[in-house]
Amino acid sequence: MRPLDGVTVLSLEQAVAVPYATRLLADLGARVIKVERPGGGDFARHYDSACGEVSSYFAWANAGKQSLALDLKHPAAGEVVRDLVAAADVVLCNLSPAAARRLGVDADSLRRTKPELVVGELSGYGDPGPYATRKAFDALVQSEAGLIALTGQDDVTARAGISVADIAAGVQLHAAVLAALLHRSRTGEGATLRLTLFEAMAEWMHQPMLYAAGTGRAAPRTGAHHPSIAPYGPFPCADGTVHLAVQNDPQWRRLCRLLDRPDLAEDPRFTTVASRVAHRPALHAELDFTAWTTEGLLRALDDADVPAALTRSVADLPEHPQLTARDRRTTVPVPGGGVTALRPPVDSTAWGWAPEPVPALGEHTDHVLRDLGYPPERIADLRARSAI
Repeated sequence: MRPLDGVTVLSLEQAVAVPYATRLLADLGARVIKVERPGGGDFARHYDSACGEVSSYFAWANAGKQSLALDLKHPAAGEVVRDLVAAADVVLCNLSPAAARRLGVDADSLRRTKPELVVGELSGYGDPGPYATRKAFDALVQSEAGLIALTGQDDVTARAGISVADIAAGVQLHAAVLAALLHRSRTGEGATLRLTLFEAMAEWMHQPMLYAAGTGRAAPRTGAHHPSIAPYGPFPCADGTVHLAVQNDPQWRRLCRLLDRPDLAEDPRFTTVASRVAHRPALHAELDFTAWTTEGLLRALDDADVPAALTRSVADLPEHPQLTARDRRTTVPVPGGGVTALRPPVDSTAWGWAPEPVPALGEHTDHVLRDLGYPPERIADLRARSAI
């Protein structure tokens, strides 16, 4: 038995943040009913064509869910939504606050009729405030929160290579839902959970924010090198790149011994973390690994207890020797085929996990409505009226 077996989550979701939260809930056993627009569905289905008939984003964030195709703007949809809510334990929504209110699926409306519900609302920037009506997408939020200004090298900025704002919000919403379900089990009370994409990203920006406040300036952009630790970053070898992570003075001295460079360990420019950062160009000029192969250097660094890693392509991740040795790969069915994916990162002795398919658009519409007690003729009528 999984922790959320028997828990039903109704999700009015699209894109990444809330779908990622609900996929994490599905991994724990929740029945997640995903409401999608008839005809097109969640627009993230079509971001790319990497995974059969769906995008890589959709395959990643929607495994294990049931897809219900319902036109929320149709006059007949209101009653269907009310019945879905009546059967749900959790309702999550990332419609705009105004759209949610128009459809009567905002948290205040839902919990007036069912106080024991856990309702989670995700918005872009939140209300009130001057940004309340502004569109918020991952890269825009990265920009507003300072992450893009912090990322890159010298005068060149860069977006983080993954949808980090969406992931931050999804992880925090998932954790809040679990806490709210625990609260309900103890008190019988539901909960309203509100979070914003911007504030989720701002939470993850705390350390650089504190650094800037304490030093009077933002950390410099240093590419893949650490802004406040050195040597900590990629260094070229004869056949690739090794990423060093020398975080303290004992590690630095061990690296100098490995290189047979005791003079570096005693050089006053390099004796502390702060001085090595202050003299980073000179430090890097002294560290030449181009005669080493990556395999030889990593073996020597491991033997010397100096932290390092091989810089790999994400295309190589499914074949990573550690993932292979730990049997982390699995096959997830997707519309039009199957994809190689990774198991959830947390293993538990209390429950298991098995891969579940990514749904086709509307695949479970009839099944969900039958579970609500709808007879075949009513389902046929909703379909004839283009509500489903």
